[in-house]
Amino acid sequence: MKKDMHRYQVKGKKQVAWKIQNGKRLIYAVVVAFAFVLLTFNFSSAATAAKHYTELQLPPLPEIKLPKYERFVLQNGLVVYLMEDRELPLVSGTALIRTGSRWEPAAKVGLAGLTGTVMRTGGTKKHSPDELNEMLEQRAASVETSISEAAGSASFEALSEDVETVFGLFAEVLREPVFAQEKLDLAKTQAKGGIARRNDDPDTIASREFRKLIYGKDSPYARTVEYATLEQINRNDLLQFYQRYFHPNNMILGVVGDFDAKKMRSLIQAKLGNWRRNPQISKPQLPQVQAANKGGVFAVNQPQLTQSSVLIGHLGGKFNSPDYAALDVLNEVLNGFGGRLFNEVRSRQGLAYSVYGYWSPRFDYPGMFIAGGQTRSDATVQFVKSLQAEIKRTQTQAITAQELAFAKNSTLNSFVFNFQDPAQTLSRLMRYEYYGYPSDFLFRYQKAVAATTAADVQRVAKQYLKPENLVTLVVGNQTAIQPPLTQLAAQVTPIDVTIPPAQPQAKN
Repeated sequence: MKKDMHRYQVKGKKQVAWKIQNGKRLIYAVVVAFAFVLLTFNFSSAATAAKHYTELQLPPLPEIKLPKYERFVLQNGLVVYLMEDRELPLVSGTALIRTGSRWEPAAKVGLAGLTGTVMRTGGTKKHSPDELNEMLEQRAASVETSISEAAGSASFEALSEDVETVFGLFAEVLREPVFAQEKLDLAKTQAKGGIARRNDDPDTIASREFRKLIYGKDSPYARTVEYATLEQINRNDLLQFYQRYFHPNNMILGVVGDFDAKKMRSLIQAKLGNWRRNPQISKPQLPQVQAANKGGVFAVNQPQLTQSSVLIGHLGGKFNSPDYAALDVLNEVLNGFGGRLFNEVRSRQGLAYSVYGYWSPRFDYPGMFIAGGQTRSDATVQFVKSLQAEIKRTQTQAITAQELAFAKNSTLNSFVFNFQDPAQTLSRLMRYEYYGYPSDFLFRYQKAVAATTAADVQRVAKQYLKPENLVTLVVGNQTAIQPPLTQLAAQVTPIDVTIPPAQPQAKN
């Protein structure tokens, strides 16, 4: 009984703390919005005429500074960031591990994701899964792990009074996972359920198949987990994948919250300082990327649909492009309320429920330029043609001074939301180090946006957007799409999204 009462008390504390934090974020957003109204609203002329959004005069943004933080490296190579934040009695931390699904074997797609899942659910050498869960639940704390396309992640959250215990469990999960077989079996069953449901949503189909068209179906940036690849994965594969990448000199740890930096440094040293480095560790070579298609129209027939999900685009670039800021301003010219796509395709022509077009870069491999939306089946061809026309118009018709001002102001005003709390700022610093970017990358970007001209926007549109290489994918009812997609291209390539069945397991 006492144990349960303590559990509920701790949960209550943490819920109150999180509510306070979320409430403060909401208050901050309201204050920013209210300040914006006060600074831009002309009370003397309010009775005569309302201003158009292009006439609004936005005040200059205040200078944004990084919170104070400490960075150091343990003797075993572990990079550590500490950032104190005494606003709430909470501590959180994240470790970034240089790994990712892009380095898993092609025959065992899904291995990285399973490793990231079972690393946490499978327990540690000192604590079974149930014991680990109970200890964390009693403290309303959490420890989570995952492995995505380009990085591994391990994180914890705790009340400051419990940080020593929770950090100890976090260190156990990092250093001593056992990958229990029954938890692997459960994770594989859940993954199979995901495969079975992957064609339920047309937007999910479009996103998945479009990546295959851009990167190639066998690319690590587009391949999918199948029943067959899951069957090839065993517990030993998880152990080997973990042992290859999880070493202190292959990760970055960041901790933020209500703690004393000196004590936290001692705690990290005590729990992770004697973890032996791997002198043979090396940065994995990145997979090669090239455009799988440079044009073409492709279709996924879904007879049950009454609308089409459309994606068009081509291979893109990286964040470290010298033109990234200008391309981001171009994104604002195209998107959102007042953007060209919204005004023309959605509002004037009435062709889309949603419409967008983005230059979407990645940190260390080429991203995509991607445009699209959802439209009626009978408006599909016209919708695609309108998207193509607006993309070409960015190259041939210079943006107006009003468009430029609105796009730059939107970009710069949203910039402040990158610094809503110290945890968000710390995460960004760690991410930049992980990918080898300078710590002031975001501030360089801010200055570059401010310096962007209308000529810059048109120049990058001409240089980076390739209307002649646009790949077009339509997921919809091919019978209901009238006029047919052959009005876009003489050849329309069908894509079969039938899920390959699971192979029966051989009997021993």
